[in-house]
Amino acid sequence: MIRKAPITMIMTEPVITLNRTDSLEKAEYLFKHHHIRHIPVVEDKEVIGMLSYTDLQRLSFIDITTENQLDTDAMVYNMFTINQIMKKKVVSVCTSNSIKEVAEVLASREFHALPVLENNQLVGIVTTTDLIRYLIKQF
Repeated sequence: MIRKAPITMIMTEPVITLNRTDSLEKAEYLFKHHHIRHIPVVEDKEVIGMLSYTDLQRLSFIDITTENQLDTDAMVYNMFTINQIMKKKVVSVCTSNSIKEVAEVLASREFHALPVLENNQLVGIVTTTDLIRYLIKQF
């Protein structure tokens, strides 16, 4: 294991993002199409929030695929905006942080993804899955 290995070794880039005016239908599409669970919400390249698949599931019947349920989802999605359901107080890390430092942040908090910033601009995202894959490679 490389001591002080930078988070840039395991972060995902480029990052799939949303903006606060995007629809919840677009968010659902991105989650399902890219098989991801967290999407940073940005204004230019500055992170202003984080939307998780779980946030979206709390609003809808996203995993039920009958025709009536899809209509219900559309109705619920029209009642809310990304800006209303995203987490606004986002903890982030810098490209200069080590994998160990990022792992400590994730282990001590109750979230599973962190935006990676350079000069306050989004350049990547790191998740608990990224960390697990890194650890598996070490054995």
